[in-house]
Amino acid sequence: MANIVTDNIEIKKLRCLLVDDEPVAIDGLIHYITKLDFLEVTQTCFSAIDAEKVLKTTEIDLMFLDINMPYLSGLDFLETINEPPLTILTTAYSEYALEGYRLNVVDYLLKPIGFQRFFQAVSKAKEAFNSRLLLENKVETIEANLYVRQGDGFSRIVCKDILYIEGMQNYVRFHLSDRSLIVHQTMTSLEHMLLGNTFFRIHRSYIVNVNCIDSVSGNRVFINNKEIPISTAKRDEFYSKVVHKNLISK
Repeated sequence: MANIVTDNIEIKKLRCLLVDDEPVAIDGLIHYITKLDFLEVTQTCFSAIDAEKVLKTTEIDLMFLDINMPYLSGLDFLETINEPPLTILTTAYSEYALEGYRLNVVDYLLKPIGFQRFFQAVSKAKEAFNSRLLLENKVETIEANLYVRQGDGFSRIVCKDILYIEGMQNYVRFHLSDRSLIVHQTMTSLEHMLLGNTFFRIHRSYIVNVNCIDSVSGNRVFINNKEIPISTAKRDEFYSKVVHKNLISK
């Protein structure tokens, strides 16, 4: 998932997978990628079936995925991946755009692809990857700014203002002191990015900002008058790492 963008971090090269059944299309992408110092071609494939094998064995940061391919379309393939890399769809057919954004792709490029439009798309991917790199390297999240995708743009969130995060299947709801935002993101991927001294996943459906907890009682946490359950599986770990370290009072 790639919904979050942050500020002020140096980015490494994004490892790119190019998936298209037309060799000329792959050659065109390679030509553009070689012009940019923050991208590198890691692997190319002529089908989604081959791409699946690559994703199982190779670290990929950004995938350029054609939609119209034999046997398995790019859209159908993308829906089968639990944690897909950042993805830019490429196609000659504009009618697939809405379906592509439903799958939370970074961007949607219509063939023939001009360099300016290509650059816009990969710049979005670079920003999204910056966010993931920042948080996975455990930079102090309380000082970080997040930008979550809202329609065609992004909304800014200061991490310390997050009260708790609620999971809703393939979406999450950020609960802030003054508003809430729904983002297409899984709790598992968000957990890997956010958890640390500030955030704790107390239940499969809830991640809480421990600095915003008002009180704890048994298997319940209270934040801003909201009662949030602590799962049995998480209770001992929560009390050990949060309550007993005096971040809050038992």
